[in-house]
Amino acid sequence: MRIIAGTYRSRRLEAPPGLNTRPTSDRLRETLFNVLAPRICGAVFLDLYAGSGVVGLEALSRGAASVTFVERSPAALHVLRRNLEQLRIAGGFAVRAETAAAFLRSAAKAGSKPEPHEVVFLDPPYDAAQEYAVTLGLLGGAAHIVLAPGALVIAEHRRKQSLDERYGSLHRTRLLEQGDAALSFYETATHAQDRRL
Repeated sequence: MRIIAGTYRSRRLEAPPGLNTRPTSDRLRETLFNVLAPRICGAVFLDLYAGSGVVGLEALSRGAASVTFVERSPAALHVLRRNLEQLRIAGGFAVRAETAAAFLRSAAKAGSKPEPHEVVFLDPPYDAAQEYAVTLGLLGGAAHIVLAPGALVIAEHRRKQSLDERYGSLHRTRLLEQGDAALSFYETATHAQDRRL
């Protein structure tokens, strides 16, 4: 794996051993960031199921203001922290060692409103279908707390797997398919409607 563009362009990254973590391919990541290009500079980015951190690190390389990496696997967390060290990234990020659901529930219940995220990427294990429903449901249910106005939520999933058009206030606005993978793009329903007017 490597960083495709930006400050850390062409720098190689480690990946966790085994098949439990499936890094987003370079080709799909390039497609994702081509779509995100107008939004990424200065964005507050949330990388759920971060694994090795390749997507969040690409966001930092391309000018995101900050990235929160959320990952529960000790092996993946070890590799993520090594990647941050190897790139010598000293700030502008946070690593949360917990499940995506636990992170979102605690953010929704926080006494003080957390910094709202402008771009959210989630890439659960393809076979964990319930993770998509739970995580997108939590994002859609707490969008006014967790998401900035006009935020974009992107889910990477198996091309044959069908995600719902709506999760709470989130509404799918775009579906990109590439090989066996797909990217579903969601925005809050009110924002998606405003853009159509």
